Amino acid sequence: MTISGSGPIWTLDLGDGENRFSPDWLAAVESALDELETATEPAALVTIGGGKFYSNGLDLEWLGAHFDQYAAYVDSVHALYARLLCLPVPTVAAVNGHAFGAGAMLALAHDYRVMRADRGYFCFPEVDIEIPFTTGMNALITSKLSPRTASVAMTTGRRYSGPDAVAAGIADATATLEDLPVAAADLVRDVAGKNRATLGTIKSRLYADALAALRLPEAADTNGADTADAVGAA
Repeated sequence: MTISGSGPIWTLDLGDGENRFSPDWLAAVESALDELETATEPAALVTIGGGKFYSNGLDLEWLGAHFDQYAAYVDSVHALYARLLCLPVPTVAAVNGHAFGAGAMLALAHDYRVMRADRGYFCFPEVDIEIPFTTGMNALITSKLSPRTASVAMTTGRRYSGPDAVAAGIADATATLEDLPVAAADLVRDVAGKNRATLGTIKSRLYADALAALRLPEAADTNGADTADAVGAA
């Protein structure tokens, strides 16, 4: 995972594997965001993966081996979503391939999304793998999608191609793989100089309900036990 800047555009390369949310992977993303937030010059963030995946979501293999850490793990995932939701710079997910489950939610936590036009799907497979959404995840999704789109995406496990995602209001644009980084950067380049304190406050108030749900400790989440049981059985 690397983060680099070119003018006002900071690009966070999530990696060229499945980019599942292992604890080390989550810590690396947080560290990259620390670097971005420490800088004071005008900035906007583009995140992108390599190869077949943008992100395949939760690291269920790790979680199955460390199930005693379930609540802390979910809290760290929620914390990343919350941080991106109110990050004080414009953000865009350049979805280079599949974005599934928690990986799709990662893309939703950005301000904008550009998907590859010809390959890759955006999908919430939770209904098919029998893992309920946490309250925080539910709040994130419903804060970003229309009620109709959220209902279809969450209850059917539909796989959205790039053009389908644009039509449903999930993504803002599509591009070829070669043009994806530039298309994503072009969405935010002109707004990279917005005052960080003001932008962060606006986002925090805009997504106040989702942020409150994401910041609720998982042990206090009334749906947490059901989700934990389902993950443990997966």
